[in-house]
Amino acid sequence: MVVSLRSIALASRSPFVRGGLTSLRFSSTASKLPTLKERLAELIPTETEKVKQIRAEHGKKAFGPVLVDQLYGGMRGLPALIWDGSVLDAEEGIRFRGKSIPECQELLPKAPGGLEPLPEALFWLLVTGEIPTPEQVAGLSRDWAARAAIPEFVEEILDRCPPTLHPMSQFSLAVTALNHDSAFAKAYQDGVSKKEYWGPTFEDSMDLRVFSSSIAKLPNIAGRIYRNVFSNGKLPAIDLNKDYSHNLATLLGFGDNEAFVELLRLYITIHSDHEGGNVSAHTGKLVGSALSDPFLSFGASLNGLAGPLHGLANQEVLIWLRKMQSKIGENASDEAVREYVWSTLKGGQVVPGYGHAVLRKTDPRYTAQREFALKHLPADPLFKLVGQVYDIVPNILLEAGKAKNPWPNVDAHSGVLLTHYGLTQMQFYTVLFGVSRAFGVTAQLIWDRALGAPLERPKSYSSDAIHKMFKDK
Repeated sequence: MVVSLRSIALASRSPFVRGGLTSLRFSSTASKLPTLKERLAELIPTETEKVKQIRAEHGKKAFGPVLVDQLYGGMRGLPALIWDGSVLDAEEGIRFRGKSIPECQELLPKAPGGLEPLPEALFWLLVTGEIPTPEQVAGLSRDWAARAAIPEFVEEILDRCPPTLHPMSQFSLAVTALNHDSAFAKAYQDGVSKKEYWGPTFEDSMDLRVFSSSIAKLPNIAGRIYRNVFSNGKLPAIDLNKDYSHNLATLLGFGDNEAFVELLRLYITIHSDHEGGNVSAHTGKLVGSALSDPFLSFGASLNGLAGPLHGLANQEVLIWLRKMQSKIGENASDEAVREYVWSTLKGGQVVPGYGHAVLRKTDPRYTAQREFALKHLPADPLFKLVGQVYDIVPNILLEAGKAKNPWPNVDAHSGVLLTHYGLTQMQFYTVLFGVSRAFGVTAQLIWDRALGAPLERPKSYSSDAIHKMFKDK
């Protein structure tokens, strides 16, 4: 829908609730609440002064030594980035602006009758560090829905892609092409002040005015890719009275299944951000530091996410579970599962979905998905197998000495949930991951431009230089 969307959106009203509050309609008081952009403008001066104070007081202090092994080992554990949206604790898991996943599930506004947080609310939290009101979240939903249409030439690009082109390649192509209408690129050409970089970056990322939107347009792009590659169906219209996840579910052909819509709300929320050091997040920040606009930056993020070591893990879990199920059958005994796990390890393979570079306990994102499954699909055979694996694998990994963290991560569960509701096309799973990751990447891009983050330029060394540097030490 590309005609009169703005006027329709301004006239529409969507009820949203927080926790157990009853649903409410907007009143004239809603207009008095600050929009996300207005609230961000209020926060930037205070945050700028805070960063200045931190640098003045602690700028010359050291985190500790840098080891040669860290350079060769993928920079694991090397403190090198500022990322405000989330921090990953080895024992607690991820916290979004200081809030744990259970706290986000409790505090963030929800759709009428829903129990899972709305991703729009999570984005507000990532950007501001504050819990939004239901009215503010509903306004954000309407803004994104009203600006969800993608340019005709981007539609043509996607429609011309062969169905054999991987969905992530199509996704990256379309997001990069949105650079054509970038507010930031235009403002930079027009000589916008450095202090004002955040404004057009915000517009590109969220579209509160008239420019293309990174987040708002992703469901339409993802839906078009899914329909072109997997279902050959006509893309339905965006519903201005529905939230982001509901519209995405509808575009994929699952909008009539409220449980699937709830799953998407949970899925997007828990996959939205995971510190800044993972490949997709760091890539977006790095490319953005060159003042590439959010479309180019996030397009680069998607290319990193497409790598098998980053965005394909849940597919590998699902394949492994199905192979196990085909060999030992449904409702297999614990002993049969145990023997299959040992055969995997003895065959020189890892148990997919277990272990994490940082976490040393069960990933709270896994726990959130398990609780969802217990509520909505307790009798699903694959879910039952996931539960058996959860009870059995950690002890085996500890016994085998194969993992510092033998506990499941987020990928150990997500594919099973999507499969249960009929989304069985595993090649598309990373696209959903990419839609989610846009929330964290664009939130940080906005703050990087607001705080004047510089071009990233770490120092590199050759192996010969390292050898020469330390050979006599």
